[in-house]
Amino acid sequence: NPLIVHVADLASAESLARLDDRARTVAAAFWPGPLTLVLPRASGSRVSPRATAGLDTVAVRVPAHPVAQALLRAAALPLAAPSANPSGLVSPTTAAHVAADLGAAVDLVLDGGACPVGVESTVLDLSGPAPRLLRPGGLDRAALERVLGPLEAAADPERPRGPGQLASHYAPCLPVRLDATDVAADEALLAFGPEPLPGGMARRNLSPAGDPAEAARNLFSMLRELDASGAKGIAVMPIPARGLGEAVRDRLRRAAAPRPGPAG
Repeated sequence: NPLIVHVADLASAESLARLDDRARTVAAAFWPGPLTLVLPRASGSRVSPRATAGLDTVAVRVPAHPVAQALLRAAALPLAAPSANPSGLVSPTTAAHVAADLGAAVDLVLDGGACPVGVESTVLDLSGPAPRLLRPGGLDRAALERVLGPLEAAADPERPRGPGQLASHYAPCLPVRLDATDVAADEALLAFGPEPLPGGMARRNLSPAGDPAEAARNLFSMLRELDASGAKGIAVMPIPARGLGEAVRDRLRRAAAPRPGPAG
């Protein structure tokens, strides 16, 4: 998967990528914020091919979080990095999650508090003639379509052009069962809405009010808690795909996908 290259502002993005009128319009509307743009590499761009997976495009984001902005301005360089968790596993949303996942493999964790959105950025591909939504995320589809019109889907999931497109991703150790209408006694329940299913040996509710944005904020932390519950699996109630619910459903679908076997 390509990595996201984080920059402090639009001017920094222009040193790495070629922005057309569409890119400038969405950047003006949504940057800084949870939006990653996949754009053609600029001539002379210093981004390593290792960060772009050898593609002729680069994934660029201007984050809004003040800690991220302070780090970028102090470094005075674009920063390309993977998510702060082992590949394919549940994303972290607190510094404690990062420390638990990576331990001594990292020297320092910057604690900016719990992630305010909860799911990763939306990834929008503007490198071709039609805008493509590669990954739903913290900026919902409707907001982008109000600016750009209808978005096409990712063309080839086997050859990802942006981060977070692997079939199995964001996965806890326990198997995940989607759109559950019942819960076994040895399962954990990940509920949604004011009428959670009865049963299960452990229970969390993403949003008792049925709010997709609240569900997004709680998703990864609650998956982690249920993964440690001692249950045999996690049953997930249906979640509508409206607003950030599309991103929540995307993460859960990948969490429930068949896991890749060991290499060799």
